[in-house]
Parts: sequence; C-alpha cells; structure tokens
Amino acid sequence: MRPPLLFLAQERRFGKVNFLTDLLRKPKGSFGKIHDITPETAGWSYVGFGLYHLKPGDKITEPTGDTEVILVLVEGKAEIGIGEQDFGELGERMNVFERIPPHCIYAPNNSAWTATATTNCTLAVCAAPGKGGHDAQIIGPVGIALEERGKGTNTRYIHNIAMEGRDVADSLLVTEVYTPQGNWSSYPPHRHDENNYPEMTYLEETYYHRLNPKQGYGIQRVFTEDGTLDETMAVSNGDVVLVPKGHHPCGVPYGYEMYYLNVMAGPLRKWRFQNHPDHDWIFQRDK
Repeated sequence: MRPPLLFLAQERRFGKVNFLTDLLRKPKGSFGKIHDITPETAGWSYVGFGLYHLKPGDKITEPTGDTEVILVLVEGKAEIGIGEQDFGELGERMNVFERIPPHCIYAPNNSAWTATATTNCTLAVCAAPGKGGHDAQIIGPVGIALEERGKGTNTRYIHNIAMEGRDVADSLLVTEVYTPQGNWSSYPPHRHDENNYPEMTYLEETYYHRLNPKQGYGIQRVFTEDGTLDETMAVSNGDVVLVPKGHHPCGVPYGYEMYYLNVMAGPLRKWRFQNHPDHDWIFQRDK
C-alpha cells in the first residue's frame, strides 16, 4: 500500500515553501466548527477555510485579523453583523442542491463578524490576506447567476460568487460548482501553481464537497506533470480537498450529484491557468 502523502516541497519563483499536510480533510464532528483550515495547518501562505454547522440560536463571533473573509450561507439562515453594522437575517437556500444563488457577505481585515443562526445553518468562512480595499457589504445573491460551462459529460453549473470579474475582494476568489451525475469537473486537468502572470497565476485552492444523495462519493485527483505529487482521493459528503499545486480534476459517478465550494488566493487576484499538455486537445475541441 502506498504511504499517505506527508511532505511536499514546492518551488516558486518568489521562494520555497514546504508543505506538511494531508490533502483530504474530513469534517470534525457534526456541529460547531467542523473544518478549520488555516495557512499554518495547510502548510501554505494564503487560503483559509472554515465551516460551521449551527443550530437555531447558536452564535459565533470571529475577528478577521489581517485576513478578509467572505461568508457563504451554504444552507439555512443567520443574522449577520460586521463590526457595528447589522445586516439582519440573510439566507434563503435551505438545501444546497436547490441551486439557487447563495447569500454571501464580505468582511474586511481588521474587523470582526458575528453570525447567529435562525435555522439549522451551514456557514462557510473563506479567508485570504486583506488589503483594506473593500468595505463590509452583502455580495450575494444579487449579482450571482447560475452559468453553464462545458459540454457533454464535462457540463457543470457555476455560481460566480467572487471571481475576478466581480470587484468584491482584495485577494479572495470564490465560486460554487454543481457537477451532474456521471460528469467531470475542473476538467480538462489544469494547474495554477506558478507566479508567472499573464501566462499563469499562483493560486492555492480548497474544495469543499457535498454529495446528493449524501451517501454518495466523488473522485478527485491532484497531480503534477513530473509525478512528484500524484494523489487520488475518494471524497465523501462534507470533505475538503487541498490543492497546493498541480492538476486537480474531479468526477462523480452515476446516481449522485456533486457540489463544491472553491476558495482560491495567491499574490495576485487573477485566475490564469494552463491545461495539462496531454489533455488540452479536449479544451481546444470544445471551445
């Protein structure tokens, strides 16, 4: 049996970073903060991701420190405040697979946010370095629409929460993706692990996965062209996959639908990637 991945060394043009990490993160418990991924625990520099399962009346407060935060109400409703601003009750989608745009809110660095659940609630906390360029504000569901991408069994559906076309954050890039049964996503395989703009941008990335029905599973592979990293993981409902470098396609078998919430960040808030040279022909054919 192949031993688990314990150590990765990544060379960047702006320095060297060592990763001491497992790429597949299982939820810890059923309620409270079940995911708490920080740059320190991930072994990288930019992306943080937290996930809360809350019951009605549960109240959470977190300072942002030197990070900006996008709160995504994956499911359920909560009253949200940032600093002295009270944004009231947000949320509409009670099941993530309803595919309606999520309610989202931005909290800048050097602030604090509070969430009080008014229903059972799944709250995602997406974090990256803040630069003071944006004020606290609601950034969804207004401005977010379901977009179709890909062809055939590469078809998937996107909620563009905070990609670079929306000037709503300093560093964060955030999106939701629905992959129908039997389809592939983040495909053809592509990577964004070099700080070489405009050809490519270095972006760390997390995938928070959900399956419908929830007993399903998906597959995600994270691999480099030179073979120094090649991990294939079976992902269950609620798992998070870390992508420190390399290509990272995922698929879901017949009978199950896959959702994932992506968080990306790096030194430049732009998404520039390169497809795997062996598989770029698929992209060229389907353009």
